[in-house]
Amino acid sequence: MRLSTNTIYANGTNRLMGLQSDVNDLNEKISSGKKVRSPADDPVASARIIEINNNKSMKDTFAETRKTASSMLENYETNLSSVTDLVLNIKSSLTAAGNATYNDAQRQSIATELQGRLDSLISLANAKDSMGNFIYSGFTTDKAAFTSAGVFQGETSRMNLQIDDNRTMPTTFTGDSVFNANGNNLFANMQQAITLLNTPITDATSRTNFTNGLATALQNTDKSLDSILDTRAQIGSQLNEIQILDDTGDDISLQYSKVLSDLQDLDYTQALSDLAKKNTIMEAAQKSFVSTSKLSLFQFI
Repeated sequence: MRLSTNTIYANGTNRLMGLQSDVNDLNEKISSGKKVRSPADDPVASARIIEINNNKSMKDTFAETRKTASSMLENYETNLSSVTDLVLNIKSSLTAAGNATYNDAQRQSIATELQGRLDSLISLANAKDSMGNFIYSGFTTDKAAFTSAGVFQGETSRMNLQIDDNRTMPTTFTGDSVFNANGNNLFANMQQAITLLNTPITDATSRTNFTNGLATALQNTDKSLDSILDTRAQIGSQLNEIQILDDTGDDISLQYSKVLSDLQDLDYTQALSDLAKKNTIMEAAQKSFVSTSKLSLFQFI
């Protein structure tokens, strides 16, 4: 069967165009560093790349959320560390106030000191975060958690953040759960203790009332301290959990990165070798086509 001249030209042209397309494709891959740039390059690998990128993006989002959660919890820990120091100081002062040799003036002096610490405690309970939100007010973040008299006026809902696929963590604490635990209001107890210390001891009855009242104040202070320490222990546990999730997330992220690299990153050595081979084949094909067709035009290709 004899081939027509047009057929020979068409076959030769298509061959050269195919080789040129291969060379262009390799040059683009070398320039981008990616062997899979679109679904057309490798539909199966492309679908897998999209899936992994979506999973990786979700993991990255959870990692950012954990940063937010850690920042919030660390803010509470810093605040409650100061609260703990104040409550321990108050307990020490109340213990000292029980000294039988102290007179009314000395007890009143302790009461004055305790009033200052009470004001400091209420200030800490009305602390704000970096955004200006009251941290112990629940969702009413624009309103102080406590009045100047130490009465809770916030609400009791807590914020929860999803920090991993199957883990949602509460990241806020409300004033009622920290400072009013089990009906034991730290601020009210302190005010009662201050009133007690300001009350003169004039006889055996007033002495007994003072002793009993001071014992109650110390007991309630211990309860408040336990509540605060329990909250700090919970915060510590949550921060540890976040750290574990961060470590696990980092490992998974590295695995995703490796799989993505295997799927889409170009092997430069192989690509450059393939490009050299394609160029050689194309040059040979061009010379062959020119020789066969005897068209001087191809001397300029």
